[in-house]
Amino acid sequence: EPHIDLISFDKIADSTGIDQQGVIGLSFTDGDGDVGLTSDQNTGNFKYNLFIKYFEKKKGKFEEIILTTPNSITGKPDTLLFNGRIPYLTPQGKIKSIKGEIYDTLYINNPASTYDTIKYEIFIQDRALHKSNIVTTPEITINKKARKP
Repeated sequence: EPHIDLISFDKIADSTGIDQQGVIGLSFTDGDGDVGLTSDQNTGNFKYNLFIKYFEKKKGKFEEIILTTPNSITGKPDTLLFNGRIPYLTPQGKIKSIKGEIYDTLYINNPASTYDTIKYEIFIQDRALHKSNIVTTPEITINKKARKP
């Protein structure tokens, strides 16, 4: 099974000081090295292999938030996912054990929300569909107000 650890979470503000993005840093290990997907592995269980859940703190408790956006073609809402794809990383040769770091940039400021404290839960999945442990970021306070000139 793969294993992950949280290395860091860094916020990125825009030119007015509003926090817009964040970069999650993870370290990973996998004994048989079957981390990552090829470009043709893109459906069903292989659509994503980096899974990220988004939470907002409301009245002292964290609640998972499912973000949506209107679909201009169907008129129905589309779910916005933070999930991602780790590219194929299996080493050549007989020893397949692998370790490394993954960095992913996320949009962290939900403009539809007045809440300013968030967190993420993250895990990865290898090609044998083994899930790693889940890591949780610390509470992240988002600056939603522009600096005064």
